[in-house]
Amino acid sequence: MITLILILLTLLVLGLHLFAKRAEYRRPEGGFSPKVIRPIAIAIVIIIASLIQPFTFERVDSGYKGIKINLTGSARGVSRYQYETGWVLYNTWTEQLLEFPTYQQHIEYSDQEVITKGGFIATIKPTFNYSLKEDAIGDMFINLRLTTKEIEQGWLKTAIVGAVNDVANRWEVDKIFNDRENFEYAIMVEANKRVSKWFTISQLRTNIIPPQALQDAINAKTRAIQQAEAEMQQAKTAEAEALKKIAIARGDSAEAVIRASGEAKATQLKQQQLTPLYVEYMKVQKWDGRLPTTSLGSGNGTIVNLK
Repeated sequence: MITLILILLTLLVLGLHLFAKRAEYRRPEGGFSPKVIRPIAIAIVIIIASLIQPFTFERVDSGYKGIKINLTGSARGVSRYQYETGWVLYNTWTEQLLEFPTYQQHIEYSDQEVITKGGFIATIKPTFNYSLKEDAIGDMFINLRLTTKEIEQGWLKTAIVGAVNDVANRWEVDKIFNDRENFEYAIMVEANKRVSKWFTISQLRTNIIPPQALQDAINAKTRAIQQAEAEMQQAKTAEAEALKKIAIARGDSAEAVIRASGEAKATQLKQQQLTPLYVEYMKVQKWDGRLPTTSLGSGNGTIVNLK
């Protein structure tokens, strides 16, 4: 940017100078005086110098932190650094300006294999968020001399995958899938121990996939549990139906007993009421007042006992 500004200023000054001195540089007989060569030559020299000058302007964007590094030194080629924000002027021959994000970054790594306790091999695809510790950016650069993207795919990836592997080695494969939340929390704690000098890790997910043999065993176990639950439900249904039938049978039996008991009681009461006097009373109640009639042949007598 500085180079462009210098070239434009040089051309502008040269144009204004030639315009102001046009009468002096023009010959009476026509053409330009040799005096015009001098300002033009000076302008050319300035333009050439602008093209090779080492200074430049750069702007550190919002959400980033810049470090201006002095490349002339013995400490890994860096003698000192300073943090910068906004517009920064620096010498590209002896200094370097790098920008590092200060907001959270999301990372997704490709499939990796880890070995769990017991020798089972599982596949992981780690995803997580990380943020740089602002005050440690300069120290990180001096030690690693890499850009953020290079660190993500190199040093940071090695630390994360190593943490997953070491924690998985202490967990049995079935416990990993039965208690994944605590498994991934243990990995995040271990990962932060390893990178805490420069980074903070959060929202880590392993997206772990069990080995095929274990998947088959888990599926078989799931089917067996589902079948057992279905059979248990069927047994409960059958038991309920049986209890219902027993209840109905008991109700019918109780009704018959009550009915029989009632009839027996009624018969007993009737028998107690059938005294000789009551029987004669019933006969009288049913008599219509007429005496019985008979037909006898001639010569037959009739004896009626009126007692």
